[in-house]
Amino acid sequence: MAESRRLPDTNFIAVNSGAALRGPVCAFERVVTDSRDAAADTLFVCLAGERVDGHHYIPQALDAGCRAFLVSAQWMASANVAGLAVSAAGPGAAPVAVSFVVAESVLGCLQAAAGAWRRFCQAEAALLGHQLLRVGITGSSGKTTVKEMVAAILLDWKPGVKNPGNLNSDIGLAASLFLLRPEHQVAVFELGINRPGEMDELAAMFEPDCALITNIGTAHIGVLGGTRQAIANEKKKICKHFSGSQVLFYHEEDDFREFLMRGVQGRVISFGPRSLAGFSGARSLGVEGWEISYIDQFLRVSLPGAHNLLNALAAVSVAEYLQVPLASIVRGLESVSALSGRSELLRVNGLTIINDCYNANADSMLKAIEMCDSMELSDDGDCRRLVYVLGSMKELGASSEEVHRRVGQAAATSRAAVVAFYGEETRVAWQEALEIGHQDAAEACTGEQGHKCLIFSTDFEDFAELVCNELRPGDLVLIKASRSMALERITAILAGGEGADVS
Repeated sequence: MAESRRLPDTNFIAVNSGAALRGPVCAFERVVTDSRDAAADTLFVCLAGERVDGHHYIPQALDAGCRAFLVSAQWMASANVAGLAVSAAGPGAAPVAVSFVVAESVLGCLQAAAGAWRRFCQAEAALLGHQLLRVGITGSSGKTTVKEMVAAILLDWKPGVKNPGNLNSDIGLAASLFLLRPEHQVAVFELGINRPGEMDELAAMFEPDCALITNIGTAHIGVLGGTRQAIANEKKKICKHFSGSQVLFYHEEDDFREFLMRGVQGRVISFGPRSLAGFSGARSLGVEGWEISYIDQFLRVSLPGAHNLLNALAAVSVAEYLQVPLASIVRGLESVSALSGRSELLRVNGLTIINDCYNANADSMLKAIEMCDSMELSDDGDCRRLVYVLGSMKELGASSEEVHRRVGQAAATSRAAVVAFYGEETRVAWQEALEIGHQDAAEACTGEQGHKCLIFSTDFEDFAELVCNELRPGDLVLIKASRSMALERITAILAGGEGADVS
């Protein structure tokens, strides 16, 4: 097969989505939805959102060298395509050749073509004499970490691809699937949802051979039906296209394990410390992670917390089922480090910071508090006091007040010397902590009479100042909140001063 056929192109997009092609056929390496990522090797997908319309940024993408675009028929009907080609060429130069895929629904076209490209790569892989093993990972929390662990192991074993970061949505997964190539033997992709029906779309595009559900928690509960059962219903749809030869992994102690096992058209396997035959124990290394005893090896995992131990066992369970060599399991797990904002360990200015502010829900917030509470404190070591900086959790719907109250209870009874709450939703958490500690607001601000210092603010500048004034060298600082709270600003301030750029 010619090398050019190993790359997707605009004609493939059009033919496999019912769209029209205007201009020459143009091959591309990657799909992007942000003009700032556009380049000569990309297809720029022009999505129109509530606040931003990608079509408005076509000139910038052209200036960056991009020549392949997926656009809406509505935009094309009134666009000055010739003018854009002339403008991109520059004064006196011949117009550049631009390839437009024109669709009634840009996102629908992208998704249809993404599924087609995955099927094409599978078929071509078979012609090359191998299979494309597809591993899909979902769950309320931990799915990105598990995806990184599984990918590190399997891609040490065989050539393959994973979706970058957390590009796991109806847009992100579709774009990431175009990273597949016929020579790949493994594909590890995360499937994340924040609305009913989204998993139907993701499962149809990817059709995993091996699926893993990390847990059924409360993430996005406000938009996924309001109950954990509704979340379980949606997550289980990752198995929707199972035909009997596939496998689903589920947590051995999940509240919904019986539901997840029921009616799956394939094999179901539990993961966890009791389920993994080769696991014989683990030793906590504190903020440095874990040492895991597996078969005849000691595996180092650099991510702290009991939840990350379970994530590692989930990844090893998948690898064990797939008969991955032990050497790849060891190398893969030991190569995994924290992604930015996800249990990221930083040591700056005498502080040990656990930067976990990429996202938060009730389960992950309580696990983070539990993890830090388990840390060994010393009067002269790196961890002398615990300080918890906790921001609002979003998309919880009617359960928001109750969930934040539970976090307040956990914080009040924690080992932390200082607990700081940021965001209007955390007001009830702060009030709960005050009540449990029998404090009034004045005592809370100063930590008088042996009480915890409890801070609350909805103003970031005020909040940051209050937090910074309470910190001491040797503090271990947990920073956690939903992504929209942008609490990484606190991390930036602690690392580089108040003028740090945190955008």
